[in-house]
Amino acid sequence: MTATRGTRALLGVLFLAAATVGAWILWLGWDTRYTVDAQTGASSGPYEPWQVIGCVLTLVVLAALAGTRLSPWLVAPVMTVAFTTVWSWRAAGTDDSGLWVVGGILVLLGMAAGSTVVSLAGRRVGRRFAGRPTSS
Repeated sequence: MTATRGTRALLGVLFLAAATVGAWILWLGWDTRYTVDAQTGASSGPYEPWQVIGCVLTLVVLAALAGTRLSPWLVAPVMTVAFTTVWSWRAAGTDDSGLWVVGGILVLLGMAAGSTVVSLAGRRVGRRFAGRPTSS
């Protein structure tokens, strides 16, 4: 039994959304501690730079690989919505100031731009290696 093109795309989208949320859980979802500088009283966090770098690199790999299998015009919105939703859900639950909305907009814009560019590049490289034309 072979899956239709639409079924494969749907399964790919579901897997991509789950993997995107998984990247957030793996790198960022478990850390809720803020660090307070004893000298200045300034707080930072909850994420350390290595967590954000690891998350971004994981998302880059996901977008590039997904771009070789799915349309980049499908990859970008799926990754953007999945990551922004899970990030915003956590941020809204821990921020009383309402500034999480600004962060959510920045996450949305960054995910949209990054996942589009990387999935387009993944599509182009994937087609080049497969010997197919590079037009999307």
